[in-house]
Order: sequence, then structure tokens, then C-alpha cells
Amino acid sequence: MSVGTSSAPGSQDAGSPPAASRPPGDLAGLGIDPDMLPDGLVVADEQGRVVCFNAAAERITAVRARDALGQSLEKALPLEDLEGRRWWQLTDPYGGLAIRVGQPERNLLLPGGREVLVSARYVRTRPTGPLWRLVVTLRDTEARRRTERSHAELIATVAHELRSPLTSVKGFTATLLAKWERFTDDQKRLMLETVDADADRVTRLIAELLDISRIDSGRLEVRRQPVDIGAAVGRHIQAYVAAGQPADRFLLRVQQPLPDLWADPDKIDQVLSNLLENAVRHGEGTVTIDVTATASPREGEDTGTSVTVSDEGPGIPEESMNRVFTRFWRGSKRGGTGLGLYIVKGIVEAHGGTITVGRAPGAGAEFRFTLPVAAPAYLA
Repeated sequence: MSVGTSSAPGSQDAGSPPAASRPPGDLAGLGIDPDMLPDGLVVADEQGRVVCFNAAAERITAVRARDALGQSLEKALPLEDLEGRRWWQLTDPYGGLAIRVGQPERNLLLPGGREVLVSARYVRTRPTGPLWRLVVTLRDTEARRRTERSHAELIATVAHELRSPLTSVKGFTATLLAKWERFTDDQKRLMLETVDADADRVTRLIAELLDISRIDSGRLEVRRQPVDIGAAVGRHIQAYVAAGQPADRFLLRVQQPLPDLWADPDKIDQVLSNLLENAVRHGEGTVTIDVTATASPREGEDTGTSVTVSDEGPGIPEESMNRVFTRFWRGSKRGGTGLGLYIVKGIVEAHGGTITVGRAPGAGAEFRFTLPVAAPAYLA
């Protein structure tokens, strides 16, 4: 443990207030190991000397605890603001106003220009009294930067995907309004069918965006009803055949008996639609769908339902397997938003299930998701 004091929990450090008057936030008094904290923690005493420098602080600052302990805070943690001003001289925690209680979180710079999120708490023995401890917390900005980049990419992708259908809709409607009498009925029908298809595309994209928002915030609602998963797969296959796909391209195998499945039928249709579309569009040969009873992914339940969708195409490269369910993954073939499988994973996990990707026996891609039975309590 990278702490500058060797006193046991509950003991009294030399020079510190008695236990009865010790200010809140004394980690030694609470018996908490600072190295167990996820954020960097640096504590300076009443003289500005570092008495605690935990493991997370070492990782974030690349400074060893043994080099920091006993040093002045300004030397051990030489922070600057984004304008290059020395932070501890600017804030003057020991000589400034005694009514101050700390500093809010903000971006500061370590030597070398690395950004960290820093906040400080001033611990006093009494209100407006002298500073007894200066507690500084550090957070790496990389996770926040990844989140911000992801949000920026999402906005850019959605804007790009919306522009194309909206341009088409605007162009056709403007042309029809301006030159209605010049077109034949067949030409008008073709234009209106194109507008209708593009409007559906915009609707789907907005629905994807809303799903992502709910998944990221943990607010994706699941309205459970009895679902015949075999029949649901059959409806999707019939739709593809009606659209021109050969019937012998699909092989549906349903193991009987299956446990009664309680799930959100609309969301399960969304999962099936996405996985089958990927197999048809990006795969080759026969698309095989196996529906079987299996062990439940949820503790306390014996059985679940598993659906495996596989094709005979080139499959997914091994190095890409761990990125399939991330945002914007499109594989080797471009097209689409790259959000479908991310949403599929969110829907399956919202049901308490699991989803995996691998290589099919025919060398193609194989997606397998497993759902718990999730029967209501009154049927248990």
C-alpha cells in the first residue's frame, strides 16, 4: 500500500487531531486501503508534504509512490492549467481564503502534456481553520475521450446516413410538385415508391438511434410475452422468399420440445431480422438456423432457448471477432451504419441472455444467442 503513514486503522498519527475531533475523510481512521480506490488519490499534510500516493495515482502520473512521499505537493504533482500556469501557485490552498472547501474537477496537465481530471478537497480541523489535509483525486481522461469520440462518430454517421435518403425525398417531391403533368402514372408511381422506401430508411435509422440511446443509458424496456421462436424465424424466411430469395437457401431446424419462452416479440424480431440480413447479404450458400433448448444463461433457471444463424461464406477474420458487436463495425464489405450488431447485443443482454460469434462448420460466420425462459413468477 502506497501510503505515507504506518499507523494501523484507528491509531492516532503524530501531529494529527485526536480521534474524536478528526475531520471526516481520514482513510486511516476508516481502515480503508487507498490502493483499492479506482481513482488516483494524493493527500498532503498541513505542511504541504505528500503523505499518501496510491497505486492509481502512480499509474496515472507515472510517478513512483516512494519518490512522491515526503515531497512537497507542488514538486510531487507539478500540475499546470491549459494556459501553462502552475496550478498550486494559482490556487494557493494553504495561503488562500480560509472559507474555501476545495476545487471542482477540471482538466489539468502533467509534465509532458498529458491531461488528467483533477479535483481537490480542503480538510480543516474546524470551519475557517488552518488546512489540515489537502485531498486530491486524479482521473485519467482517456475513457472520457473514447466516449466523446464515440458520440462524435455516432453523430457523424447518423448525419451522413440521413443525408442520402432525405436528399432523394426532397428531390423527387420537388420534381413531382413542379412538373406533375409531365409524368406518366408509371413514372409517378416509381417516384412515390422511391420516396416511400427512403422514408422507411429514415424511420429505421431514427429507431436505431433511439435504441442505442436506451441501451447506453440502461433504459431499454423489455415487454415480455409468450414467443414462438421457431414460428418467428419461419416468418422471416417467408419474407425473404417472397422478396426473391430461393427457398432452398434457408434451412430451419427446430428441436422439439422447446421450453416456453417469454420475451419481447418486437425486439426478438429485430434480432432475427439483423442476423438473417447479415447472413443473406454478407454470407454465401445455405443459411442455417438452429433453434434448440439449452442451459439457461441466468442463474436459478435450468433451461433456455438458443438460436444459431450460420452461413457458408468467407466468415469473419479471427482478428475481428472481438469487434463484431462494437459500434460502426462493418467488416470487409461497406454499407449500412455498422450499428445493427451493437443493438442486437444490447437487446439480447436486456433479456438476460448472451450472444457469441464464431466460425460455422461450413467455414462461414456463426452467430448464436441464448435467452433465459424468463417465465413470470406466477407461472413458476
